[in-house]
Amino acid sequence: MLILQLSAGQGPAECCLAVAKAYACLLKEADKHGLSVSVIESVEGTEKGTFASILLSIDGENERQFASQWQGVIQWICVSPYRPRHKRKNWFIGCELFASSNTAGDNKISYRACRASGPGGQHVNKTDSAIQATHIATGISVKVTSERSQHANKRLATQLIAYKLAKLADSAVAAKKQQQWQSHLTLERGNPVKLFKGSEFRLMK
Repeated sequence: MLILQLSAGQGPAECCLAVAKAYACLLKEADKHGLSVSVIESVEGTEKGTFASILLSIDGENERQFASQWQGVIQWICVSPYRPRHKRKNWFIGCELFASSNTAGDNKISYRACRASGPGGQHVNKTDSAIQATHIATGISVKVTSERSQHANKRLATQLIAYKLAKLADSAVAAKKQQQWQSHLTLERGNPVKLFKGSEFRLMK
C-alpha cells in the first residue's frame, strides 16, 4: 500500500478545484489498472466540491509504478470558473507520494470500533465498522469510516497514524516546505508531470 497526497498548497479556489478534478481522473486511471483507491483524509476547499488536500491509499499490483506517474507538480490550463475576468489561466497543484510504514506498530495503538456518523441513508454504515485509532505514546487519534469492513478501516487507520507520525517526526522539514511552496512551484512549473487543459480536464501530457 502507498499513500499519495494531492494538495492545492497555498493556492486559491481554482487550485482546490484542480485537486478535485485530478482526484476524479486518478480514480478512473486506477480502476483501469485494477488498483484500489481509498480516501484516508481530506480537507474541503472554500468552494463546494473542491479539496484543499486529499490523502489517498493506493493498493494493488504495480501500485508504485502507477503512483509515481502522478508524483510532482500538476498543471491545469483553464479560465477560472470562479473569476471569469481573471487573467490567470495556469493553476498548479502538488502530488506527493509516501511509502506505507509499519513504524506505528499495532502494539502501540488502541483501536475502538464505532458507528460511522453521517446524515443517514443507505450509504452510511449501520454496523460498528468505523475505527477510532489512538497512538498511545503521542495521543494522535484518527477515525476511519471509508470502508465497509472493520478490518479494512483498521488497516487504513494504522497507515494514517504511521503517516501522521512520520509527518510529526519531520515537522521541521514540513514547516520549511510550507514556506517554500511558492518557490518550489516556480522551479517546477516548467516541467509538470501531468498537464490538463479546459473545464473538462483533458489530459495533454
